[in-house]
Parts: sequence; structure tokens; C-alpha cells
Amino acid sequence: MGEKLIPLAAMEKMLRQGGAHRVSEKGKAALKEVLEQIAHDISVKASKFAVHAGRKTVKAEDIKLAVRE
Repeated sequence: MGEKLIPLAAMEKMLRQGGAHRVSEKGKAALKEVLEQIAHDISVKASKFAVHAGRKTVKAEDIKLAVRE
């Protein structure tokens, strides 16, 4: 997953909104990696729910169900 899915600037913004005064490049990269892996896992689960429901389209309900699981 070396693609640029989530920009590092967004990671810095989230960390600052969380109360960080300064954010290192490695800190931003670490958060990016973790969030992208979580998003990937949710996407896989949501896709399975959509297929199970007989759909090709992943809906918001599939995402919400995948997060709860």
C-alpha cells in the first residue's frame, strides 16, 4: 500500500486538532499508515457485506456494520 491515499497534511491537521503543538514527519507517517490499514480492513469487510446482500455497491450501512464488527 505505497499509494498516496491520505495526504500527510491531513494527518498533521488531525493531530493538531487532537491537541498536538508540534508534529514530526515520522509521526504523521505513522498515523497515515495506521489509518490507511484500518480503512482497508473496513473496506474489505464492507465489500463482503454488500456481496452477501446481493449487491455490487457498497453502501453506508455496509461501512457502519463493518466498523461495528
